[in-house]
Amino acid sequence: MSQVSSQAGRLSRRRFLRLAALSAATIPVLQACASPPAAPATAPKADAPTAAPAKPATSPAASPSPGASPAASPSPAAQAAPAAKPVAKGSGKLNVLASPQLPWIQAQVKAFSDTFGIETNFVRKSGGESLAQLRAEGGRPTFDVWWGSPVDSFISARADGLLESYVPPTAAEIPTKYKDADGFWHGIYLGSIGWAINTKRLGEKGLPDPKVWDDLLKPELKGEVVMAHPATSGTAYTTVMTIMQTRGEDKGWEYFKALHRNIFQYTKSGAAPMRMLDGAEAAIGIVFSHDIFVSVEKGLPIALTFPQDGTGYEVGGMALIKGAQNVPEARQWIEWALTPAAQEIGATAQAYQAPTNPKAKVPKPEFMQVKLIDYDFAFAGANEERIRTRFLEEIAPAPND
Repeated sequence: MSQVSSQAGRLSRRRFLRLAALSAATIPVLQACASPPAAPATAPKADAPTAAPAKPATSPAASPSPGASPAASPSPAAQAAPAAKPVAKGSGKLNVLASPQLPWIQAQVKAFSDTFGIETNFVRKSGGESLAQLRAEGGRPTFDVWWGSPVDSFISARADGLLESYVPPTAAEIPTKYKDADGFWHGIYLGSIGWAINTKRLGEKGLPDPKVWDDLLKPELKGEVVMAHPATSGTAYTTVMTIMQTRGEDKGWEYFKALHRNIFQYTKSGAAPMRMLDGAEAAIGIVFSHDIFVSVEKGLPIALTFPQDGTGYEVGGMALIKGAQNVPEARQWIEWALTPAAQEIGATAQAYQAPTNPKAKVPKPEFMQVKLIDYDFAFAGANEERIRTRFLEEIAPAPND
């Protein structure tokens, strides 16, 4: 189980960041407590994308990515998509670094492979890990496209010279506020931070039902709150930025020092707290709302609620990685991923983020109809490394017993 407990803060900064950057060397596709896919006949190098080769779109069957069920015909999304455009002078291969939910990634990769006949491989990593790997690779990337993760990390990556500008024709349909003015990244989805409440545990233990952010600091909730670690998780970093931007940094750090006393565990990925909420190991999880609703749909005693004093949100980004080996295919992916048909695939895999293309159907509009703060993405991106490092060095190592 890939988790970062509160004791993980005792790791040295260098060792922890090295683990974040190289974690996929032992877990090629990161999913909470998931078994990795079967190893190929020839093992890939560490952190290399792994997936079954895709067959041409004209073939009667396309091979799925790891964990996907075999299909006898192209996916419905591929059938609904426009006719494939030829990729000029390309290799016919694509390597995707992806951060959304694994079922969504698998569905997205299969639809793209079915539509364009491109052999598409992927590795799933959380937002912080993805940025750490691109930095570690130093301009010689394993991947061609980075798909998913809050754009805070894309802004940092652009500043580090890790992204390449590309503006596809379909970008014209995306609102200006959801894309980089110079084409270094484009938003593909939106999601708001919510709270997952295990109502059964809350009731049995007689715990207070939180309404505003300060309620999470109540001493009765000691050991009852779960969130991801902002050193590895984009979800957690969005949470930290929500507090920092509404209270100022000084009061923000005071808040997280106080919240730390109530933390049951810091997890590696943003969706991982839901395992503990589903199993009634804790009462409250700080998670993106779209991840919480999956548990609600299962009929578990989980309630989705939002802090009444305002919550932060993400724009999930996508970018061409500088130094990519398969540029034509990467551009094909970016152009396609901004279309309504491509952005509606997530809902078929229980990924309920709101699409950025106004022509695409919004699966759960109520997730964005809450009190949202005026989230400053530029500030979040410019200060990411500093904030992540300080949390790692000052907050997580502190005792909370």
